[in-house]
Amino acid sequence: MIELLPPGAAHVVAFRASGRVDADDLQQAIDATEEVKKTHPRVSMYAEIDEMRWMTATAVLRDLGYGLTQLGDLQHFYRVAVVTDRRWVRPIAQLETHLFKPLEVRVFSNHDKEAAKEWVKHLPEGPERVVSGEASSG
Repeated sequence: MIELLPPGAAHVVAFRASGRVDADDLQQAIDATEEVKKTHPRVSMYAEIDEMRWMTATAVLRDLGYGLTQLGDLQHFYRVAVVTDRRWVRPIAQLETHLFKPLEVRVFSNHDKEAAKEWVKHLPEGPERVVSGEASSG
């Protein structure tokens, strides 16, 4: 299941994944992300995933499909804070940071939830807005 959490900032989508995550659960996070994208040029995400046991095949496919549709819109995304003590998440986060520039993914331990929340609330220096699908300053 995915539980939406208080975001802490208007440009942040926050959620906790626990137990079994199916496609409908994942759609909640996708819908929340799309809503924030309508009003904010840069979206960040905060995710707690320690209690997640597994994702259904349809959830994995929906996640992959959504991710692929966003490749042309990466300028909308800024930071992802993942809170977990599961070691296998770190290499995935490092790979995503390198593959999906300008997205920055950072993993925080469960003891550092507050630091993760503060980090993800940050926005780039200077005003940025999206104009005709491109990021611009000014």
